[in-house]
Amino acid sequence: MKLFIVAVGAAILCPGADLPRPGAPVKLEEGYRQMYNLQFDEAHRTFQRWRSDHPDDPLGPASDAAAYLFSELDRLHILQSEFFTDDHNFARKHNLSPDPALKAEFERSLARTSELAPQGDDANAMFAAVLEHGLQSDYLGLIEKRYVAALGETKQASAVAEKLLETHPDCQDANLAIGVENYLLSLKPAPLRWLLRASGAQTDRQAGIEKLRLTEQKGHYLVPFAKILLAVAALRDNNREAARAQLSWLAEQFPSNRLFREELAKVQ
Repeated sequence: MKLFIVAVGAAILCPGADLPRPGAPVKLEEGYRQMYNLQFDEAHRTFQRWRSDHPDDPLGPASDAAAYLFSELDRLHILQSEFFTDDHNFARKHNLSPDPALKAEFERSLARTSELAPQGDDANAMFAAVLEHGLQSDYLGLIEKRYVAALGETKQASAVAEKLLETHPDCQDANLAIGVENYLLSLKPAPLRWLLRASGAQTDRQAGIEKLRLTEQKGHYLVPFAKILLAVAALRDNNREAARAQLSWLAEQFPSNRLFREELAKVQ
């Protein structure tokens, strides 16, 4: 299972606005900017300060979990484009050695998210549930290579995202979870796609791309991640111009992230 969600959320989930500039008052989205810039220690400090001010909001621990996961993916060199454009390379990747202390913090943050995200139609709670399942899917699939378990988490994330869009249609970021399930599973061989559909999974490639574009065009907090996935899709289609456009934006917006610069250099 490929990368799902590494960075999302904010104190107020749905309204559109530009990502905050460095030096602005501390907000949850500031931590995500730091995380996208690979500034993980700073991101954790921001998220933990935000959690202190909002102890009952599940987006706080969900955000901290995202930072733990993203830092581990970076440490293990999983984020490079070849892992997502070459399935054989991905499958041949040597056994990984996850950090047990980081995993413990990651799981503790997810457990706290679950405690604070009761069933209901609250936008933040629903989005935190999407995050919880998506981040768990990432860890299971990308690090532990437990693909069946990862698929189950991905399906749950997509299902909650659909409910979120039904009750809060302005929360366009939720389209990303549905787009990820459709696009990534559409890459599987035809017989496996049939089995996945029979199990309730969504495997429509075009629908996946459209959901990713909706996130890119109308989302807010997940716009950067939608662009990452659209760049990957473009590389898979050998459309270097489209990939270059997405990566150029990312490299400009997040100058401290060496990965965006390196990936852009590959398609120049």
